[in-house]
Amino acid sequence: MGKKSRVKTQKSGSGGTAVVSPKEMMNLISELLQKCSSAAPSSGKEWEEYIQIRGLVERIRKKQKGMSIMFEGNREDHFPDLMSWAKENGASCDCFTVANFGTEGYGLRATRDIKAEELFLWIPRKMLMTVESAQNSVLGPLYSQDRILQAMGNVTLALHLLCERANPASFWLPYIRSLPQEYDIPLYYQQEDVQLLLGTQAVQDVLSQYKNTARQYAYFYKLVQTHPTASKLPLKDGFTFDDYRWAVSSVMTRQNQIPTEDGSRVTLALIPLWDMCNHTNGLITTGYNLEDDRCECVALQDYKKNEQIYIFYGTRSNAEFVIHNGFFFQDNSHDRVKIKLGVSKSERLYAMKAEVLARAGIPASYVFALHCNEPPISAQLLAFLRVFCMTEDELKDYLLGDRAINKIFTLGNSEFPVSWENEIKLWTFLETRAALLLKTYKTTSEVSWLEFCPVKMCLMKIILKVLHVSEAKIFALKSLLCKQNLRGH
Repeated sequence: MGKKSRVKTQKSGSGGTAVVSPKEMMNLISELLQKCSSAAPSSGKEWEEYIQIRGLVERIRKKQKGMSIMFEGNREDHFPDLMSWAKENGASCDCFTVANFGTEGYGLRATRDIKAEELFLWIPRKMLMTVESAQNSVLGPLYSQDRILQAMGNVTLALHLLCERANPASFWLPYIRSLPQEYDIPLYYQQEDVQLLLGTQAVQDVLSQYKNTARQYAYFYKLVQTHPTASKLPLKDGFTFDDYRWAVSSVMTRQNQIPTEDGSRVTLALIPLWDMCNHTNGLITTGYNLEDDRCECVALQDYKKNEQIYIFYGTRSNAEFVIHNGFFFQDNSHDRVKIKLGVSKSERLYAMKAEVLARAGIPASYVFALHCNEPPISAQLLAFLRVFCMTEDELKDYLLGDRAINKIFTLGNSEFPVSWENEIKLWTFLETRAALLLKTYKTTSEVSWLEFCPVKMCLMKIILKVLHVSEAKIFALKSLLCKQNLRGH
């Protein structure tokens, strides 16, 4: 997925190889593992923990300088080999080529006109790197004995990728050489870049991502050095943090689910060539053909010769795209902002509200989403807000009144308000909460973070849209209520 990365190409052997004793390195690794495995820090201390973990990682990286395996030349130098390898192994390569699309990075360019829903790309299973191919590789003996590998397919794929990269005779080498050397996900951010995310909803996931990766690396470094079945792995003499970060990032930005060969369950896979496609809005157009045992992709729309071919990655928010894929999509129709809401247990009407919510299948405390598209709130969130703003009489009506059961099912329907007063109250409440959320996104005179982090700008747009919608609805409801009152007089 070319859009995901801007490559900083490095040459093999660049930088002097560090001289460090195995004991010294193992002590650092043990310290890192202990730090990453300790209890979660108290609220507000997450940044302090991140600084400590990052400090240990940087000490390790400094001692490992020059030890990582890097391929000669630029990334694009390996694209012809990728295309030849794909064609030799039964993939379709006749109607597109790999091309550079500037700010979008590398992607697929049509070499002829392609019609919407036309099958233009297929990749046979033997070309895919999967958890199953890892089990049948040099990694297999360790996989059979390690519970972490057995439970985490993404980690298995990452180590599989590293083992194959270190093997000059690997079947997947043309694919591996075509991958970026670095990625734009937060694992590659400088500390000051991560600091710019403080105060956003994304920062907790960013800090967790770094901590989890550091913990996994420390765990597997010790395992590779000490476990008997790991002695044959090509990682033993040169397993650096940068290597593991690269492998994890490659998997994170490219992994996909496919069925196992017998179709009984799903497994994770890296899909060569297909993963060069960039993202746009639309529908999922990729599937797996079990009869022909291959991944297939049909065209999302009509494409003219020389146009870029896009696919739809899924309904991810821009925050998720930035964290897991390394890019944001300006016109993301599925962008959203998380908002945590709950009924206070100290509230007098808590039991009644919790009961109505339970009957509607909604928790009394939950993380909802504010959406960029219409409507900005889901049926579930609308139902929650209606119950949250109910009076005691309204709660009794939904618990004990006539047709109470039927009324529960209309809570999320915008055409069946509890009352006009309740509707005004819920939109006023939502407007207040959105305004508070907006205040967390601040600018400073020193940093124009809108340029650094466009995802913040997208989140602000969503919140502003909710404020606009709520203001319009409140005005309309109050006007309607006023007219009804006048008619009553």
